[in-house]
Amino acid sequence: MLSRFLQRAPENFLNRDQIQEVRAGRRGFLSSAMAAAASAMVAGRASATDDPAILNLPAHSKGLGQPVAARGYGSPSEWEKNLQRRESPGLTRVPQSSVSFCPLQGLFGIITPSGLHFERHHQGWWDIDPSKHRLMVNGSDNTLLKRAMVFSMDELMRLPSVSRMHFIECGANTGMEWGNVAVPTVQYTHGMLSCSEFTGVPLRTLLELCGADFRRAKFVLAEGADGSGMTRTIPMSMVMDGQVLVAYGQNGEMLRPENGYPLRLVVPGVQGVSWVKYLRRIEVGDMPYATKDESIHYMDLMPNGLHRQYTSIQEVKSVITSPSGGQVLLDKGFHTVTGLAWSGRGKIKRVDVSVDGGKNWKPARLEGPVLSKCLTRFNADFVWDGQPALFQSRAVDESGHIQPTYGELRKVRASRSIYHSNAIQTWALGENGEVKNVQV
Repeated sequence: MLSRFLQRAPENFLNRDQIQEVRAGRRGFLSSAMAAAASAMVAGRASATDDPAILNLPAHSKGLGQPVAARGYGSPSEWEKNLQRRESPGLTRVPQSSVSFCPLQGLFGIITPSGLHFERHHQGWWDIDPSKHRLMVNGSDNTLLKRAMVFSMDELMRLPSVSRMHFIECGANTGMEWGNVAVPTVQYTHGMLSCSEFTGVPLRTLLELCGADFRRAKFVLAEGADGSGMTRTIPMSMVMDGQVLVAYGQNGEMLRPENGYPLRLVVPGVQGVSWVKYLRRIEVGDMPYATKDESIHYMDLMPNGLHRQYTSIQEVKSVITSPSGGQVLLDKGFHTVTGLAWSGRGKIKRVDVSVDGGKNWKPARLEGPVLSKCLTRFNADFVWDGQPALFQSRAVDESGHIQPTYGELRKVRASRSIYHSNAIQTWALGENGEVKNVQV
C-alpha cells in the first residue's frame, strides 16, 4: 500500500514517460477511492478480494525453497539490487582517487550496512593479507616513547577491546553545494556519510604499552599503508579520553577492504580523512606534523583568502532523507518525513522540521538510541494537501550548537569553500508530487 504514496528514486530519476504512467495510475487510484467512499466496509472487502496478490497462490507458497546454506554469506534480495553505492560522473579524473556515495534515501535506522558504507580513496583500495600486516608505534624522538613496538594482527586482537557506534563523514560532504544547487539527490548531496559499530583497541592502550610520556606528547601521527601514504595529525587530548580506536571490526565482522581492512583508525566526531585506513604506523610527537594531507587539503578557505587549518570537527548537521530529491509523492494525505542528524561534539538534543522553508518549525521525534557522535534517526508527520512545500530539518546538539542556514554560513565563509558545510538542506515538493533539491 505504501508504494502507492511514494515513488522512491534511490539511484536515478523517473523519466517523463514514467512520470506520465504515475499520473495515470494516480488518477485511477483516486477515482476508485472516491467510488469506494460510499461504503467503507464494502470497499474494504472489495479491495481485498480483487487483489491478485491475495487471490493467486504464488510459487513460494506451493513448493520447496532454497536449501540451508545455499549462500555461505548472505546477500540482499535480487529485488533490492538497485540500492547501491554510486559514483558521481565526472567528479574525479581517475576512479582510484574518488568517492562512492551511500544511498541514504533507502536505509532504515542508523546503522549503515557494511556493503553500502561510503568510500573515499586517494589511490584505490586493497585487500591486504592480515598475516603480513603490521602496526608500528614509535616516537618522533626517544624521550616521548620508552620503547617502539610492532604489533601483528593476532597480537592486537588479543588485547582488551571495545565496540562503539559512531558516524563517519567526509569533510567534503555537501561540499558541491557551497555555491549553489549542484546535484539532485540526497545520495549525492550527503552520501559521504555512514554509521557503523566499530570494534578495536583504544589507541591509549597501545601507547601505554609503549610507555608514552603523556605529559610531553601532544599529538600523534597516523599513517596508512596504501599508495597515497595518507598521514594525519591527531591531538593527544582525543587519544587520552579513550575515544580513538585502532579498529579491526565493523558491524560484527572484520572491516571490509574498501573500509581499511585489516586495520583502520576510528576518530569519533572528526572528519573522515583522519580515520586513516590500512593503518600501519602511529608516531608520538610534541607538535602538529603539517603533512601534505593537512597543509594543502582539508582546510577551510576564508573570504580573505586565508585557510583555516585543523578544523576537523564535524559540526551539528541533519538532512531529510525522505521525501528527498528524485522521489515523487503519488497522492495527498499522510506521509512520514524521516531523516538523520549527527554532531561531532556529542549527542543530538533536538531536531526541528519545517515544511514552509523555515518560516515555521515543529519538533521531530528522535528515535532511539541517541548516542554521542553517532547518527540519530528522526521522524515527523506530514499531511500533504497537494500544495507546494519546502522541507527542511534543523538539528541542535547537546553543546548548544544549532545547524545554520546557507545564508548564515556564507556570511562567515563566503561561497568558495569546499569542506565542513553543515548548512540546512531544502527539498522542494511541487504540486505534481516531484521533489527537487533547492536552496532558499
